[in-house]
Amino acid sequence: MLSRPANITDEAITHAVAAHWLPEVTDISYLPWGFGAHHWRVTSGGTTVFVTVDQLEPRHTAASLEAAYAGAAALAGTGLDMVCAPLPARSGRFTVDIGTGALSVTPWLHGRSPTEAESIEPQHVREVIRALDALHHAIPPEGLRSWTPQVGPAFADELRTRTADPWTSGPLAEQARLALSAHIDAVEGWTDRYLELSETALSQRNSWVPTHGEPHNDNQVVTPEGVRLVDWESLALAPPERDYSDLLAVAPELLHPDPAMVELFALDWRLSEIAEYTRWFAAPHAGTEDDHTALQGLYEELAADTD
Repeated sequence: MLSRPANITDEAITHAVAAHWLPEVTDISYLPWGFGAHHWRVTSGGTTVFVTVDQLEPRHTAASLEAAYAGAAALAGTGLDMVCAPLPARSGRFTVDIGTGALSVTPWLHGRSPTEAESIEPQHVREVIRALDALHHAIPPEGLRSWTPQVGPAFADELRTRTADPWTSGPLAEQARLALSAHIDAVEGWTDRYLELSETALSQRNSWVPTHGEPHNDNQVVTPEGVRLVDWESLALAPPERDYSDLLAVAPELLHPDPAMVELFALDWRLSEIAEYTRWFAAPHAGTEDDHTALQGLYEELAADTD
């Protein structure tokens, strides 16, 4: 997230990392990176790690997040070098409950995430496709969760009811509510099509593969050893098309996707984002930089109504 969390101090992060991973923390700094979780750079002597605090509900339970990170570690253990997996705590677990979320630690990679322009360069695209192909052919780790539809058939009706009256939860609440209310018919159509495609996908579960879920450029790190994929909280068994959204626009000739599954996961992203932004703006918020970024994200997802 761009803004520091209001309910997590650097001292709390320092204590958790020292208690469960490193012998002594000598430096900590908050990183305003990404969108959806909070991150810190933490150093202990000559060791630097990347610390993440994930919120659980509604995307995860404590058990499902632990299983995702444990699954990533298992994949890395089979020799998949492109997997930058979390490090186990002294207990052997990969997450620690700190009361305000689940904390995990991954190695600090020496490299950087590619820009959007760099991420569509042919050589980089081919390397990402090779990495995903290796992931999709890996033996699924034990306990890996399966993808499930993110919204149900009542989603549009619930949204219609929820947006019927003004929202007073924060400075951007009414802007979000009015935008949602104006697009409910489109949301209903998207949901109907989404659930139809979901049934097709679920009928083919015996062909599902391990998928990252969000292998876009912000979750890629280019290192001297090659591309590494980070942020494995969305790891799940699913059709491979779940990982193709950003690649299809730049290298369709290198992929052989099922068009129905491509459509499914475009809708999966759109509807899950709309659901998340609905929860965001119906809840108390202060108008931070993150809030404004989220509002623009909502507008972008709803703009598909006019495409």
